[in-house]
This record gives sequence, C-alpha cells and structure tokens, in this order.
Amino acid sequence: MCNKRILLFISLFLVVLNLSAQQRKATKLTSQTSDYDIQDSVSVKTRDGAILSAIIVRKKEDTTPKPVILQYTIYVRDKGRDLKTLKESADHGYVGIMIYSRGKRFSPNEINPYENENTDVYDAIDWISKQKWCNGSVGMFGGSYNGFTQWAACKTVHPALKTIVPYVANRPGMGLPMENNIFINPNYEWAFYVSNNKYLDTVSGNNRQRFRTMQSKWWESGTAYKKLDSIDGEPNRLFQKWISHPAFDNYWQKMAPYKLDFAQINIPVLAFDGYYNDSQNSSLYYLRELQKYNPNTPAYLIIGPYGHFGTQIGGEAVINDYKVDSLALIDIKKITYQWFDFILKNGTKPEVLKDKINYEVMGANSWRSAPSIDKMHNGFLTFYLTNTKSGNFYTANSKKSGKNDFLLQQIDLADRQKSSNNDYYPDPIIKKEIDTTSGFRFISDPLKEPVIVNGSFLGELKISINKRDVDLGVTVYEVLPNGEYFHLSYYIGRASYAKNIEKRQLLKPDAIETISFSNTHLVSKQLSKGSRLLIVIDVNKNSFSQLNYGTDKEVSDETIKDAKVPLQIKWYTDSFVKIPVLR
Repeated sequence: MCNKRILLFISLFLVVLNLSAQQRKATKLTSQTSDYDIQDSVSVKTRDGAILSAIIVRKKEDTTPKPVILQYTIYVRDKGRDLKTLKESADHGYVGIMIYSRGKRFSPNEINPYENENTDVYDAIDWISKQKWCNGSVGMFGGSYNGFTQWAACKTVHPALKTIVPYVANRPGMGLPMENNIFINPNYEWAFYVSNNKYLDTVSGNNRQRFRTMQSKWWESGTAYKKLDSIDGEPNRLFQKWISHPAFDNYWQKMAPYKLDFAQINIPVLAFDGYYNDSQNSSLYYLRELQKYNPNTPAYLIIGPYGHFGTQIGGEAVINDYKVDSLALIDIKKITYQWFDFILKNGTKPEVLKDKINYEVMGANSWRSAPSIDKMHNGFLTFYLTNTKSGNFYTANSKKSGKNDFLLQQIDLADRQKSSNNDYYPDPIIKKEIDTTSGFRFISDPLKEPVIVNGSFLGELKISINKRDVDLGVTVYEVLPNGEYFHLSYYIGRASYAKNIEKRQLLKPDAIETISFSNTHLVSKQLSKGSRLLIVIDVNKNSFSQLNYGTDKEVSDETIKDAKVPLQIKWYTDSFVKIPVLR
C-alpha cells in the first residue's frame, strides 16, 4: 500500500512538473515587447478541482477595469491565431480571454466534449468577474462548439454574464451527432480530432480517406453500426458513449438549457446562422425555445445563405457552387463588436438589426426583418400528395383528395447496390438533375406570381409499414423555369421518435401512423413567376448515417441479418407538406 501511494505521489508530481514546464515555455514564447500584456499560462480551477487553461490579453499599462470578452473553446489551434482574436478584443477596449475546455492545452484532466461545459463555463465566468482587471461585465462570442459553450453558460446564468453572441451554435444531441434521433456519420472523426491530444489531432482530422473507407466497409458488410470503430481499427470511446443515448435523454438535456431552463435567460442574445449550415437545427433550436419560454428576452438573429464555416466569417461569395447575392456578405466581426459596445458600453445598436429576425432573401439581393421566426411568413402553400402522374412526377395538389389512396414503395434493406434519399444534402445547391431511382416526387403547378419561401417547412406523413420503425427523408426544391432544381430545405428523422424525442415509440406493423415533422432547415428564397415547387419523399437508406432495419432492437445493434423481408411502406395521399411563404 505504501509503495502504491509513493508511485501515485510521483505520478502526480510529474504531471504538475510537466504542466509547469509547458507553462514556463509558453510564457517565454510570448514575453516580447508589444502593445499588449499577454498572459498565456493562466490556470482556472473549477468547483470540482479541475484545471482550465487560459490566455489573457490586455492593453499594456492599462490598469482600468474593463468589460471582458470571453471565448470558451475546445479547439486549441495555432497560438498566433488565438492571440490575434484576443488582441482584437483588446483593440476594441476590452480584456480578451480564451479559456480551453477541461483536458485541453495545459489542463491535466480527461477530455469529454460537451459534458462539463455547463458548470465549467459558469466557474470560469465567476473567476473572471473577481479579477481586478474586470469591471464585473462579461460578454461571450464564437462559433460552432464556441457557440454551444455560450448556451451552456446559460443553463445557469452567472450575474456577470451580460450577453452572448453565438455563431452557428451546436446543440449536442440535436443536430449532431444525431439529427432528429438519426446518428449521422460526419461527426465520427471529430471525436478523434478534439480528444486524441491536448491540442488537435489534425492527422486524424484531415484523413478523410480513412473514414470514407471505414464508412464504405460498414455499408457494404452490413455490420452493426456500433462496430464502426472495430472496422476503423481504433477504439472511439466518445462515439460509443454517444450512441448509447439514442433518445434525447438526461445525458443530452443537462449539457445546455432545456425546456424551463430557458425561462430564466434574460440577457440579450445576438445569434448568426446560415441557410446551409449543417447544424442549423441546433442553433435555431435555442432561439425557438427562448421565444417559447421567455419571449421578452431581447434575442436577435442574422441569417443568410451561408454554410457552417462561412457563417463564422460573414459569408462566402460561392457556397456549394451557388453564387450568393452581393448584399448577403457581411462584416461579422464589426457587427459583433458593435453589439458588445451597445450592451456593455451603452453604445448604439448595430444598424443591421432592424428587428429581431434579420435575413437575406436569396435571389432578391435584399435584407428583410421580422419580429420572430414564426412571423417571417404570412401564409403557407399546402400541398397534398397524390397518385396522379404529372410527366415524370406526381402532382402536388393544393386540395386534399376525397379518396384514401396510397403509393407503395418497397426497399430491400439488405441490398447494398441500391440506396435511397441520396440527394437530401444541398451540395450542389443548384442541380440540373435529381435522383429519380428511389422515393416519390410531387410537383406543383407553376406559380402565377412571385413569392418568397420564408421559414421552415412542416407537414404530416400518413404511412403504414410492415416493420416497427423507419427513417424518413423529405426534400423541397424550387424547379426553376429553365428546368434546374434549386435545393431549398430538407428533413431527415426517425419515425419512432416523431412524437417524443425523449422516448422511442415503435410503430405498429401495417397500421396507419401519422408522422408529424417541423424541425426542418429554415430558408429565405425569392421564387419567380413560373417556378414550381417539388417535394421528394423517401426512406433514408444510405451510407451517410445509421441504417434503420425496422426491428424492435436498438438501431445501432441491428445488422444486415435483421433486414429479412423487404420494407414495404405505403405513403397515403392525405399526407401534406406546408411551405411558409411571404407574399
């Protein structure tokens, strides 16, 4: 026992010694003459004794307490890049501080993305608020994971936190690593990227061929989804942890505000997002729930034709081969600091914020505003599915048929030569052709006048299947007068979680079920006279995500042996899709 204690003491001593050596080295690297006072080896202790690593940047010889701009991140990038953004905060009259997640940079703790941020960020803000260079006010900004940490800080809002500015914020369990309870594959390698070392594992993160090969082998072999890391050859503990929580259970709920947690969020919020941001479901979830539980909170949104990374730089001239409107491009950093000056220094509200929701209308090259997401539109175009042919498609009818007809689709879930719902992802945004090998396509009459599609589409699918579960896809296009297809929005979701994302409710074979959906991607697009709307419905069976074989087993446990008889799905003609429009 004595020897074990000695070994434990020596191990802890070496960890501390190594940590101190790294910190001294980091301090030496930044001890250069400049206009800034840089502390890059700061340690912040959490309530449970964990250590967080931080960098602080202030204007040299400026001892006046100031508001603090905090960026809280899991991404330990090139130090020069992090210092650059911290210096920008100092140049704008703030103290800039970057704090890295538990386990990252000089933190000796284990790395567990998402799990500790709701308390660790609170403790970090508490520590900041007590420093002599802080005037008691803290603002936060940043994108993706950094956006999530801001909302995690709002699980319990610290009195010193005065505002957040999240760009394309993630919401774990909702958008990634699963969307509407379907686990999607692109998040698999991210687990290695952020957790393999104290910085970032760029070797694994950039090895796309490795993970494409793994994905293809899984798909072709019919192995259980939970065996992905066995196929890859390297254990993925985070992936295994995530797939053990297929419902939006307490594991996911505790990471960020959920339901009544939103009622106590009263600080101003400015969010940025994009129509083609993969995790849009995550970031807009926060705003929708805040509007639902605390509508008086001053929450603003700026959104346009941007992707996940493009949003964080104010947009890109071309996204997924689509040339965006010139007015869509914005100076996101300028707006961010105008906002901080407005909230933290009693400055002027950014001019772009005409109302709570500020959005660029694709194809119109103009910005519009609305008091809420729900009020972006003033009507719906409702389309019922039919079994009436219209050229190569079926008719999308504005009136419900009096007959209870259906279209029958049969899919062999064991067949690896055929996949379905292959085109739901908007890349490229404009296509000359779409996949017609699977599913059904319903086309509207030509529009008699221009109209703006404005918001998130929703609908009800009336289906019956011969199994216990199925994953569904719905994609909406504008068919341009020249015959090209402009991708507007999409939905993928698991039928057994359609009624309640917290609890799986299996379907009854051969019974007619109603699958309601609304968690779709928001978009604003000017449609021209003569354009038509096309709705594609399909079963989601492809190598990009889990494959649901429809048994009563957990989907991650199913294999190709569970395929057995082909899936038969009847799509009933009283199903409908409602597309929000502004006339």
